[in-house]
Amino acid sequence: HANTASAFFFLVYLHIGRGLYYGSYKSPRRLTWTIGTIIFIIMMATAFLGYVLPYGQMSLWGATVITNLMSAIPWIGQDIVEFIWGGFSVNNATLNRFFSLHFLLPFILAALALMHLIAFHDIVGSGNP
Repeated sequence: HANTASAFFFLVYLHIGRGLYYGSYKSPRRLTWTIGTIIFIIMMATAFLGYVLPYGQMSLWGATVITNLMSAIPWIGQDIVEFIWGGFSVNNATLNRFFSLHFLLPFILAALALMHLIAFHDIVGSGNP
C-alpha cells in the first residue's frame, strides 16, 4: 500500500512538473489546472488519513500535533480542530472518521480525475482528439 502510494505520488510530481514546464496553468487550460490542484490536495489528505490510522506509521500524538496546525487559523481554528477530532482529543471516534474518509476519498479522486480528463479534452486547441 505504502510503496504503491509513493510511486503514485512520484508520477503525480512528474505530471505536475510537465504541466509547469509547458505552461498548462495558463489560459485556456486554467480549469484543467484547477481541477488538478484539487486532486493533489485531496491526494495529500487521503495519504495523511491513511498514515494516521493505527496500522499506519503515525501515533495518536503525531495526529494531534498535525491536526492542531488548523488551530492557527484565526477565530475558527480551534473549532475546526474539534470538528476534525469529533471531540476534544484524538480518540476512537477520530480514527473511525479518518478510516471512513480514507476509504471514501479515492472514489472522489477517481471522479475528479475523470473531470480532469474531460476538462482537458473539451479545450479548443488541445493536441489530443
